[in-house]
Amino acid sequence: MLNTTDVLKHNLAASIKAKQVLLQDDATLQTFTRAVDMLVSRYRQGGRLYIAGNGGSAADAQHLAAEFVSKLARDRAPLAAEALTVDTSILTAIGNDYGYEQVFARQILGKMTDKDVFLGITTSGKSPNILLALETCRNKRVPSIAFSGRGGGPCKETADYCIAVPGEMTSTIQELHIVLAHSLCECVERAIFGD
Repeated sequence: MLNTTDVLKHNLAASIKAKQVLLQDDATLQTFTRAVDMLVSRYRQGGRLYIAGNGGSAADAQHLAAEFVSKLARDRAPLAAEALTVDTSILTAIGNDYGYEQVFARQILGKMTDKDVFLGITTSGKSPNILLALETCRNKRVPSIAFSGRGGGPCKETADYCIAVPGEMTSTIQELHIVLAHSLCECVERAIFGD
């Protein structure tokens, strides 16, 4: 018989453990700091943040774009951000005409400038369309951030700033990605608009 309390306790313990590991990972924390500094600099130059992911990470991309454009915790001017996952006409046209691996890369080619920043979210670190998007950014000289898990996977070599979080389960990795996303937005808000 399923013991729902045990399932919840197990998941809470896994989440807490992964967060404690990340809390002690100085190299990853420093990568996060460098990514924040770069994003703040790009915003000050008039740049925008473009975000992409698949499945739950697509929902996280939309969630984060909303925090930047609306607000996270305080009233302030909007910060330009867009999730590349929401225009079904663009996604289905590119997927049909060029293949699913191209759905983000082609948008990057059409929308982004070297003032902008791309954030790819992939729990595995090996989503083909995120990897191609990161390669496209590198070729176009657009700075890129990756939120990943499982050691970073191939995106560790492709993203300018790969923040790979600990966790054995996809759900735990996604929980840490939300902490990263909210922290990224909070740091940018405070840097641009003050405390």
